[in-house]
Amino acid sequence: GIIVDSGNFDWEAHPERQPALNTPDPSYGGAIWSEAVKPLGPIAYILKARTTLLRDMGAAMSPFNAWVFLKGLETLKLRMHAHSSNAMELSIWLQEQPKVKEVFYAGLESHPGHKLASRQQTAFGGVLSFKVKGDRKEAWKVIDSTKLMSLTANLGDTKTTIFHPATTTHGRLSLEQKEEAGITGNLIRVAVGLEDIDDLKEDLLQGLKAL
Repeated sequence: GIIVDSGNFDWEAHPERQPALNTPDPSYGGAIWSEAVKPLGPIAYILKARTTLLRDMGAAMSPFNAWVFLKGLETLKLRMHAHSSNAMELSIWLQEQPKVKEVFYAGLESHPGHKLASRQQTAFGGVLSFKVKGDRKEAWKVIDSTKLMSLTANLGDTKTTIFHPATTTHGRLSLEQKEEAGITGNLIRVAVGLEDIDDLKEDLLQGLKAL
C-alpha cells in the first residue's frame, strides 16, 4: 500500500472514526496531534505515519521481500493448518501442567472468544499465551530455560518463538495500560512453529521445571 497525504485532511473532525490514527499517544510523548506538534502543519500526519505507524506496523518492504512474501503465500494454507494443529495440542498440554496458571488460545472452549472464532474460522492460528504461577521473575525463568524456541517477538515464523510481552511488545505501556490489556508479569506468549510437537512440549517442560 501507499499513503498519499497533502496534509489537508481533517483528522480531528471525526476522532471517533480513526482513534488509532488521530488520538495523542502518551507513550510517544504526546504524539502527533498534541498541542506541541500541531505547528508542524501539513506534515504532521505523515510524520506520525513515519515515526509511529511505520514502526509499529512494519508497513514497508523491499521489492525482494515482496517477492519472497508472494512465494510464501503459495503454501500459506498448508502452513497455517500445521501451525494451528501444533498450537491446539500445545495449549491442551499446557492446561495440564501444574506450574501453569492459565492458558489463552481461541481453540480452547475456555477462551471467551471461542464460539465467535469457531463461527468465523476453520482453524485458530498459531499464537497462544499462558500465565505461569508466579510473576515476572518466574516467567523469565521459563523463557530463559527453553532451548529450541527462539527468544524473539516475531509472529508467524516456521520456527517457534517465545517472549515476554510485558517487557517487549508492550514494554512502553504504563502499568495501568498493561493491566487493562491483560499483560501481566507472569504472561508468556508463544508463536508456535512447525517443529515436531513432542519437541516443543519437551522444550517448554524443561522451562517449567526451572520454576
